[in-house]
Amino acid sequence: MALVLGVDSSTQSCKVVVRDAESGELVRSGRASHPDGTEIAPAQWWTALQTALADAGGLDGVEAVSVGGQQHGMVCLDERGEVVRPALLWNDTRSARAAADLVDELGADRWAELTGVVPVASFTVSKLRWLAQNEPGNVDRTAAVCLPHDWLTWKLRGGAGTDGGLDALVTDRSDASGTGYFDGSTGDYRPELLSRALGREVALPRVLGPAESVDGPGFRLGAGAGDNAAAGLGVGAGDDVVVSLGTSGTVFARAERQARDASGIVAGFSDATGAFLPLVCTLNAARVLDAAARLLGVDLDELSRLALAAKPGADGLTVVPYLEGERTPNLPDATGAVHGMSLANATRENLARAAVEGMLCGQRVGADALAGQGVSVTGVRLVGGAAGSEAVRTIAPSVFGVPVTVPEPGEYVADGAARQAAWTLRGGDTPPEWSPSGAPARFDGDETPGLWDRYREAADLHLSRR
Repeated sequence: MALVLGVDSSTQSCKVVVRDAESGELVRSGRASHPDGTEIAPAQWWTALQTALADAGGLDGVEAVSVGGQQHGMVCLDERGEVVRPALLWNDTRSARAAADLVDELGADRWAELTGVVPVASFTVSKLRWLAQNEPGNVDRTAAVCLPHDWLTWKLRGGAGTDGGLDALVTDRSDASGTGYFDGSTGDYRPELLSRALGREVALPRVLGPAESVDGPGFRLGAGAGDNAAAGLGVGAGDDVVVSLGTSGTVFARAERQARDASGIVAGFSDATGAFLPLVCTLNAARVLDAAARLLGVDLDELSRLALAAKPGADGLTVVPYLEGERTPNLPDATGAVHGMSLANATRENLARAAVEGMLCGQRVGADALAGQGVSVTGVRLVGGAAGSEAVRTIAPSVFGVPVTVPEPGEYVADGAARQAAWTLRGGDTPPEWSPSGAPARFDGDETPGLWDRYREAADLHLSRR
């Protein structure tokens, strides 16, 4: 039995799964924690990976490995392959001003045309401009720039001791498409944009094809992927729009053409199959439910029960869930609000339902933005922690207006990386078809009349007050 191993090196932890390359059956797994913070010494990722591998029984019998990882992080290496400074993670916002400067210099339309994305603080190009402005000595030391999953793949090959040294760095289209200096439609870097940010050119990882691999010490190493692209492979979404409800929310779908949205709402990323992955990120998802539960003095199960006891539409009560500001729309200083409250509808049940509906409406903003880029929204695949709520699963079709499926909980990023690893062994134009561990649950229902219009009216008040 050929085994493959997938890695999910996320912000908070490292997870690994070992699966049968033919059937996808889970054989063993392991995990380890990452430290908190928005910058981290990459060596700590490597330590966590070794711990997770040991927890999973090691690499015995594994024939191929692929690494899925958090997107956008900035890893700078000197000419000897040593890390120049701690890596800035996607959620480090110190480069917000640098991102705005880059947009002002070229214009949002031009950035979208050249790369499919408009710089924000998350993207690597913005972090490199911050580095140039604040740490010129570290810029002088930098010989190569890579991303978290690139660096881990390189370390699995042998790191600085690998034949070719920095030339042995590799990446994939999906993660490269989140840098801000790569055009997924051509598969080429835009070195002039890298130079604009950093002040000079440096070495970048070679971009591998979706099923391409390189030699590792006794196993093949796949191209890897950014976390959302790997999750898309792992969840087997097909043509559905994926709505992932974690701390933040992401809404994405596979597409045949690259999104080029000058508003910056839809990021024109690439996927892990050779196609594209238009994606919208929202700041407020699962923690909206946590806040509502605290407010009502209940746990999440009771919040779900209360929400399902209310009528669809919560008798006109509407929650706009901008509890941590919002990224889509771009309202970083906004706060949440409750609209339409009256003596008649001010009940615990209605408030619970309005919180669930408001959180889901925040994700529908993303689904509608994807539709504006030509994505067909005919079904939603709901994943992430908040998808475990019965109320969320039941209410979702009344918000999105399309059937909603909820797959079995799993390590979707690591599973997608493992599926990619199996693809490197099998070859071909498409990844292997693995049977899911359980049939996804399907939820149907009609869109609640007036709900979306009330939400948009309430949310638009925030935009009018900017």
